[in-house]
Amino acid sequence: MDAGGAKGKAKTDINVTPLIDIVLVLLIVFIVMVPGLSKAMKVVVPQVVQTSTPPKPDPNNILIQVDQDGSMTLQQDKIDADGLKAKLPDAVMLQPLNYRKVFLKVDEDVKFQAMVDVLDAIRVASEMAKKKSLEQLDKFQGQDGGDVKVAVSLKKRIVAAPVS
Repeated sequence: MDAGGAKGKAKTDINVTPLIDIVLVLLIVFIVMVPGLSKAMKVVVPQVVQTSTPPKPDPNNILIQVDQDGSMTLQQDKIDADGLKAKLPDAVMLQPLNYRKVFLKVDEDVKFQAMVDVLDAIRVASEMAKKKSLEQLDKFQGQDGGDVKVAVSLKKRIVAAPVS
């Protein structure tokens, strides 16, 4: 019996017939599958509702704005750093338990130290509010009121280019 090699050695060439069979079967499978994959589902895109009046801010949210010159406003009232430290704990205590939030808007040109001072005042107010809540623990049925969460936003100034 001849093994196909020289002087009785085994033939080292690959038999490509089974390889071609497998490739043709895979080709047929992919050709059959492609039309089934291209079916699309209908999507309903929500429509944008434009209103002429902006939504009213939630009175429970506390907004602190720091302007370019370092002046601050608490809600709508101008305030200095000492006034912020005095009024902020009482404002935080008025917020519902576990939903205490302070929104901080900072102008892009404000010195970093001014923002750190405001964040420190918020931290102190959070600790004072938590301390007052713990003093009235039986009234709140074991809830401590949680910490104040801070959301910081950067106000960018839009500079109009001169028209030539």
